[in-house]
Amino acid sequence: MALKIRLQRHGTSHRPFYRMVVTEANARRDGRFVEVLGTYEPQASRSEDELNLKLDRIDYWKSVGAKTTDTAASLVRRAIRGPEALKAKPSAAKKEAKKVEAEVKAEVEAEVKVEAEADVAVEAPVAEAEEAPVAEAEEAPVAEAEEAAAEPEACPLPEASEEAPEAPAESEPESSADSEEAKSESES
Repeated sequence: MALKIRLQRHGTSHRPFYRMVVTEANARRDGRFVEVLGTYEPQASRSEDELNLKLDRIDYWKSVGAKTTDTAASLVRRAIRGPEALKAKPSAAKKEAKKVEAEVKAEVEAEVKVEAEADVAVEAPVAEAEEAPVAEAEEAPVAEAEEAAAEPEACPLPEASEEAPEAPAESEPESSADSEEAKSESES
């Protein structure tokens, strides 16, 4: 006779309760069994009530040749690890791992940000040193332009004559007084 250690489902809809039992391999899931080895209630209000197994009897039945199902084996491993494993459900362990991962990621980002700020601080004096000659070069043409504006122009006439015919085409028609001024400027 081949023996299996597996779970029998009891309880109501959406409120499962399992018994871990030793049964014959060809017996129905919730049918005849040899011995009850413990209970598992996944929705227990207290974590101490969630998993109660007789580990010494499980070891005995394994030594006799009983095979555990995958689910029963995982519950036995959780029971062997102790009450800390019961408190930390797999989903809670995943959440804790995500928290740790997020903290590590935040630390790495903070370090990268500090390094970037340090690089900017190093580049800022270099950039200021490069900007100083550029600023002096920009000031020189401005000073020359101011001096040129202060001096009377030596030959403004040829440029003015070229601009005068374009101006009336862009603006409204000039009065006769404006046209006479334009002629006098072009003659001088």
